[in-house]
Amino acid sequence: MQKSPLHIHVSVRDQELKLRRGRKIIRRYPVSTSRFGLGSEEGSHRTPLGQFRVSDKIGEAMPAGTIFVSRVPIKPDDPLPPTQDLVLSRILWLDGLEAHNANTRDRFIYIHGTKHEDKIGLPDSHGCIRMRNADVIELYDLVDVDTPLSWAAEKKRCAICVR
Repeated sequence: MQKSPLHIHVSVRDQELKLRRGRKIIRRYPVSTSRFGLGSEEGSHRTPLGQFRVSDKIGEAMPAGTIFVSRVPIKPDDPLPPTQDLVLSRILWLDGLEAHNANTRDRFIYIHGTKHEDKIGLPDSHGCIRMRNADVIELYDLVDVDTPLSWAAEKKRCAICVR
């Protein structure tokens, strides 16, 4: 019997990434979306919404905590980049599949590791989906290029409204 394809869903409300095979959730990871909110505007540092695919996987076999600058691992003697938003361990580069998020790849929106693991679970990124380094390495190993993704800003659940 052929396995169902994998699909990634990010819940902005829950700051959680779910990896599914069909309807079955096979992994759950806490994440961090943008501290600047949601949107696809160039230069906004916002997390885009909608349908995406993994367009590239970068960093295979690199040690956990490797720092990438422009998707290239820095050497041990290279100076650190002048940013607090370092891209670590692995990169899953995303490509938007809808008109409103078609610029996602050009905006360099990734799923990647971070040095700010203490902020995972809170909106704190500059547009990307940040993950704990061990988690992004595991996810990287599980998914392929072209794995579909979706994410949305679900409404908060109302305890009175739920029956």
